[in-house]
Amino acid sequence: MRQFRMEEGIRCFAALDLPREVMNHIHDIQNQIKKQNLFTGKFTDIETLHLTLKFLGEISEEKVGEVKKRLREIKFSPFGVGLGRVGAFPSNYKGYVRVIWVELIGAYNLQKQIDGALKDIFPPEFRFMGHITLARVKSVGDKKALIEYLKHIKPKELRFNVDKFFLKKSTLHPEGPVYEDLESYGLEE
Repeated sequence: MRQFRMEEGIRCFAALDLPREVMNHIHDIQNQIKKQNLFTGKFTDIETLHLTLKFLGEISEEKVGEVKKRLREIKFSPFGVGLGRVGAFPSNYKGYVRVIWVELIGAYNLQKQIDGALKDIFPPEFRFMGHITLARVKSVGDKKALIEYLKHIKPKELRFNVDKFFLKKSTLHPEGPVYEDLESYGLEE
């Protein structure tokens, strides 16, 4: 019997990187949350903190080439973003809490540009909310206490300018994902 080897796709996403000052502050927020022992799960490693603008999933090398070509066509001026509130998905008291995040305000227009450039090869994001994943939750003892605690965390008013975004490759490992920049896209002055 003949066996066919399936070609594995490349797991990709478009993202913004964060300045060191912002990463360090987010790490401080993670440590605050850890001290509360309100859930079990895995905190995002400081070196992999980012904002996902569009997750593309596992795609072929051919499709990666098409994505790169389309992302190169995006014309956008540099813009400012800043940290917002801390919360969880889902944000209500129903369902299991899966992700704890800090909001990144100001990237919506760029995300919509990316959606538009890729509209006929990927479905659009209907509920985009710019967020940086702080932790992935496995279990929560008291969900209401966790959500209420998160509402009271006030990040510093850190703002920074964005002048490029990236197409990244994600390779999953038991220790956590490893990200590699496939291409960067500078924004116009």
